[in-house]
Amino acid sequence: MPIFKAAAVQFEPTMFEKERNIARLLTLAREAADNGAKLIVTPEMGTTGYCWFDRDEVASQVETIPGPTTDRFAALAKETGTYIVIGMPEVDPATNLYFNSAALIGPEGLVGKHRKSHPYISEPKWAAPGDLGHQVFETPIGRITLLICMDIHFVETARLVALDGADVICHVSNWLSERTPAPYWISRAFENSCYLIESNRWGLERTVQFSGGSCVIEPDGAIAAVIDGGDGVIYADIDTDRARARTVLGEPTFAQRRPELYAELATGQSGWNPLDFHGLYGHQPLPTGRVSKVAAAQFRPTCDVDANLARIAELAADAAARGASLVVFPELSLTGLDNPGSRAEPLSGVAVTRLYAIAAKLGVHIVAGLAEAEGDAVYNAAALVGPEGVAGGYRKTHLSDHDRPWATAGDRWRVFDLPLGRVGLLIGHDALFPEAGRVLALKGCDLIACPAAQGGVFSYGHAGTTVRQSYPIPTGADPMHWHHFRARAGENNVVFAFANVVDPERGYAGKSGVFGPETFTFPRTESVVFEGEGVAVSTLDTTNLATPYPTNAIRRKDLVTMRQPHHYVPLAAARDNVRG
Repeated sequence: MPIFKAAAVQFEPTMFEKERNIARLLTLAREAADNGAKLIVTPEMGTTGYCWFDRDEVASQVETIPGPTTDRFAALAKETGTYIVIGMPEVDPATNLYFNSAALIGPEGLVGKHRKSHPYISEPKWAAPGDLGHQVFETPIGRITLLICMDIHFVETARLVALDGADVICHVSNWLSERTPAPYWISRAFENSCYLIESNRWGLERTVQFSGGSCVIEPDGAIAAVIDGGDGVIYADIDTDRARARTVLGEPTFAQRRPELYAELATGQSGWNPLDFHGLYGHQPLPTGRVSKVAAAQFRPTCDVDANLARIAELAADAAARGASLVVFPELSLTGLDNPGSRAEPLSGVAVTRLYAIAAKLGVHIVAGLAEAEGDAVYNAAALVGPEGVAGGYRKTHLSDHDRPWATAGDRWRVFDLPLGRVGLLIGHDALFPEAGRVLALKGCDLIACPAAQGGVFSYGHAGTTVRQSYPIPTGADPMHWHHFRARAGENNVVFAFANVVDPERGYAGKSGVFGPETFTFPRTESVVFEGEGVAVSTLDTTNLATPYPTNAIRRKDLVTMRQPHHYVPLAAARDNVRG
């Protein structure tokens, strides 16, 4: 498959000036075509502007697809031999329903369209939820899919199209109030090993500040090209063979999926009060709300179990002195990373017993990784201990290539109700799979504890914008703009305690942290260990402010309750349904 050039168009439309907007978009698209772009992406609702009050106000702006506007872009696509994505409000002539839509237009005319499936707060005032699912369109330049703005907040949408073979996600948006390229854009490209072309608008409309930052993101999460503010076009090459490798940090993650464990992705609480939902029939109600401190401890385990336990005791004491009631330690932190199976022992063994003694002495709960033996099997596992004893363990369900020679995969999720809240466990590589964190969120977890030995680049900073952005968009440098495991927290509205090995000589960069549940609120509640050994401590707040409906993000879980699970059935399908 040949490499081709793609372009992201950034543009500020003006409400009630549709003809002006279309003419300007045609000019920018022609500029991109003249510079060699074969795929040109323009913003969400770019033909009309976005902040419409209701159906009556937008009625003069809607069109059919295909229709007069798409015909004009089809003429340009035919003339230039390009594919163009246009965002616009659509009317369905059969139902008179309106949709927030995007059309993919090629040299032969309309290729396909997407109707926004996951509406943002404004669309329900005038648009129906999309009813076309999530399609991938086969074209001579590659497999192309369309997502619209809020769609990509949900891990399921990008995963669906990636499993269907998408090489490029064309994400058209009116993204607001956040530094861009937005971390969610980066994580969706990174975890699905595909390109993401982001066309975002900029400017101010009816008091809403849009953030620009249109870009092309590569399958490893790197930013190939970006524009900060203003109208313009940026370019980058697309290599579809690279996307089809489907590797994340060198691991063939699509082949490693466990769809038999993902059935819950097609379920959800569908807007019901989470306190009622999780306590239905008196079965497993959520723990009483409270404010607690949670810690992630970062260090380099060795093959000496005694030395590991001594270091765990020191770091746990530090965390306890800072108020933490739960401390998470790295993957295999008890038994060491090298040939861990040779030091495997059951949860009733000496190492876990001594770990319990540390927890009892300090009055804290501890999560630590170990090689667990049971009969002839050995597991990459995590133990949860507390003052009351050994609460239980979890066996890693998604094995990396490093695990496979010695470990057996676990086959169940584990969730524990502690005084501080509902806690789910993942181990390192598990957390690269968006399905894993989502299942735990659906089980009502307040906290996901993740012992990890994760190498590679999963975080990087932002140098600051070169074009001045308006409040509330940050403009200065940020040393950790994108951290993939921070994204796991926000997208599931949980606190995510990521305790990573730090050993730069072996490729483990650390960057452990306790990341807060916020998605739309900044600054985030979090604490990070950037370098060396140490402890990050942050807050887990599950209080409800004495209301019958939870008022905090962790218990309210906006991005869980707003899911559209009827779309997600293919995520639990067998692996042989994955398109290469």
